[in-house]
Amino acid sequence: MNTLIGTYECKADAKGRLMIPAPLKKQLSPVVDKGFVLKRAVFQPCLELYPMSEWEVLMKRVNKLNRFNKKNNDFIRRFTAGVKILEVDASGRLLIPKDLLAFSGITKNIVMASAVNIVEIWDKDKYEQAIDDATIDFADLAEEVMGQDDIDHELP
Repeated sequence: MNTLIGTYECKADAKGRLMIPAPLKKQLSPVVDKGFVLKRAVFQPCLELYPMSEWEVLMKRVNKLNRFNKKNNDFIRRFTAGVKILEVDASGRLLIPKDLLAFSGITKNIVMASAVNIVEIWDKDKYEQAIDDATIDFADLAEEVMGQDDIDHELP
């Protein structure tokens, strides 16, 4: 799958259903038939929507962990806590389960933000706060992460 692009605002209805914004739906169209996995994010109070193919790649990596190592076992349990398989309904909506709504604090106003090969789903206020908080040290972070000599600077 190609990388996803864009940040989109939408709304959840009273049942936790959200309509995938058309530009994002178009980008996801090659993978929509295989379904998605929705999970809690590790570092933020948001949800992560994985196309099934991306989830399978990640699970191959996780599956290599030795489950007889307590840290690995604890990680796997926490990482997969609350994981749900989702499908887009006939109307183009996703239903966010109640436990994941509660974890993320999503009520009505939502931001769906592309994050390379997945989509983060945020409560709008929490997303804006996270972006504001990250702005303070983003220059230092960008230099530390992307300014390393180990990155291949050749273009494809």
